[in-house]
Amino acid sequence: MTHRLEPLLNPASIALIGASGDAGRIGGMPLDLLTRFGYGGRIFPVNPKYQEVFGLRCWPDIESVPQPVDLAVLAIGAAEVTPMLERCHARGVRAAIVYAAGFAEAGGAGARLQQELEQFAAASGMVVAGPNCMGFANLNTQAHTAFASVFKTAPMQREPGKVSLLTQSGNVCAAVYAIARRLDLPFSQFINTGNEACVDFSAYLDYLAQDPHTEIVLGYLEQLRDGPGFVRACRELERRGKVLIALKAGATDKGAQAVRSHTSALAGDQRVYSAAFRQLGVIEAGDFAQMAQLAGLAMLRHRSAGRRVAVLTMSGALGAILADRFVAAGLDLPELPQDLQATLRGGIPDYGMVGNPVDVTGNVVNNPGFVRAALQALATSDAIDAVVVYAPGYMLDRMAEALADVARAHPRLFAAIDTGAAQCRQALREAGVAVFDDLGLAVSALAPFLAWCEARKRPHDAGAPAPIAPDLPPLPCNEAAARAYLGRFGLADAARVARDADQAVALAGELGYPVALKILSADIAHKTEAGGVALGLADAAAVRAAHARLHAAAARHAPGARLDGMLVQRMERGVAELIVGATRDPVFGPVLTVGLGGVLTELYGDTSHRVLPIGLEEAGRMLRELKVFPLLDGYRGKPRADVAAACRAIVAVGDALLASPGAAEIEVNPLLVKEAGQGVAMLDALILPHSQ
Repeated sequence: MTHRLEPLLNPASIALIGASGDAGRIGGMPLDLLTRFGYGGRIFPVNPKYQEVFGLRCWPDIESVPQPVDLAVLAIGAAEVTPMLERCHARGVRAAIVYAAGFAEAGGAGARLQQELEQFAAASGMVVAGPNCMGFANLNTQAHTAFASVFKTAPMQREPGKVSLLTQSGNVCAAVYAIARRLDLPFSQFINTGNEACVDFSAYLDYLAQDPHTEIVLGYLEQLRDGPGFVRACRELERRGKVLIALKAGATDKGAQAVRSHTSALAGDQRVYSAAFRQLGVIEAGDFAQMAQLAGLAMLRHRSAGRRVAVLTMSGALGAILADRFVAAGLDLPELPQDLQATLRGGIPDYGMVGNPVDVTGNVVNNPGFVRAALQALATSDAIDAVVVYAPGYMLDRMAEALADVARAHPRLFAAIDTGAAQCRQALREAGVAVFDDLGLAVSALAPFLAWCEARKRPHDAGAPAPIAPDLPPLPCNEAAARAYLGRFGLADAARVARDADQAVALAGELGYPVALKILSADIAHKTEAGGVALGLADAAAVRAAHARLHAAAARHAPGARLDGMLVQRMERGVAELIVGATRDPVFGPVLTVGLGGVLTELYGDTSHRVLPIGLEEAGRMLRELKVFPLLDGYRGKPRADVAAACRAIVAVGDALLASPGAAEIEVNPLLVKEAGQGVAMLDALILPHSQ
């Protein structure tokens, strides 16, 4: 593997500058780990105070080191870092890790120190990790450069690593490693990124995507500095059949900034990250234990599983609890086919359930051979994707041989929940059965993993970027110009512009009463809040009165606003109102938001998000994620909505933003979705420039 981060993460030689003979000090702990665990490369401690540390000769300075060095680890103060890096570079050192804090995170002088470091790295080409970085560990080569005591206390790893840790926090890195090692997960890389002055999260992820010793990445992030780089790395992971399990911290409410559009308020950081994760095949976790359990499931490589789960228990109560929890977590417990139920009934008394959950009852004690037949029947059914077995410890031990044999013989995901103390846990894991000792942990791991497996079966539907449109109206623009522009992307515009009251009356007569009247101004984005909308006007007199009233309201709300006349629209009937908005996320670029529309949009917050571009199938999935989707699907006998037309409109809004570099946001709110076959109607449209 050839990658610019290779000397950083897989060094053949290491110099530790600021070396110490004390294993409890930052400059001594990595040396203790390197010698303790048998790193096979060359180690060069550097410190003029010592002749020898940890049985190794200690050199007075980097210039005295007699051989080429891949990686220099700097355990020195912040002010000394860049001068030392310059000396290392002069000696041909290819990469460096900077432990010291006191850089950008400290502000003032620290920020200037970091700027100097960044300038040096850019000019020299040296790969510099940190600063404010705990260091790394390559667990396959025992190249320990981290001052982390967790390696002394966590269970020793005996097999080659397949899991890599990548975090924006050293403490999180150590915490997740400790939890995962208790589950016997074998690690390859242990990486924390520090301040990311020169190498960011996405660059490390790109390395791991190409690393032949990494199959699973556990990632903790607070903020991405390179969104497009992250997308590329995730695509490479997916292409190579690898998986990223990510925990994103630092949810941000951007509602306070959203003074001009609803979309900005709805597309907060955390929502966009979660949407990007789903699109990129990333499994999102909520805590460290869940991350470790998800990695354990991913190690089983049952990637053909899906949402349909069969639950087999010795307790009707536990079956009911598991059914409730799995369904609440978004999985399905389908009713088992009649032939399968008949097979199960052959060993289950009448009072035991066979539909799903399956309650084998305590009678299984008298007929242990039936367990194998039941598991075999579940393993070969096309009606389910995964089987979850709940049994207390002694009963799981009695079932273990049959469960292990069936799991080995069939590509079906099996999981066991043991709240007792079964002796068979390791044997089951070796047979490919996931084993949990807690019901809640089992659900929290299985639900997102099986949903991820299901999503992987779907073909990608990324759509195609729209061509750049040459005739975006000058911004800011009024609603009429916004509607005309969106019309180029297939959104029909039935509104008309009236310059005065007489023309408003004439247009209303042409369109047909009742009508709506709205002030037309590029300076008033939200007309309802300004009192600039009149609905249900039934005749000419009502239009004239509303025209005068709206003019007065606009003058009071925004005395300096430019008024370009009135917009006249025929009142429309439909099934539901949506918001469809596209905006530019600072990390991922153009993103799309779809949700419940109208004046209550932000109150309900029922939204779905995607990184652009998308196609029609993805637009349909966005709609089906909404809690209000049943309103579009014939809820309680109501007419079904024109979902196909809504999907076309959603794609059109996204394409319009992609085609418009000069636009920061484009929003249709509400988008009225009419009955099936009748299309949609833009009830309001907005385009905002970057400066607002």
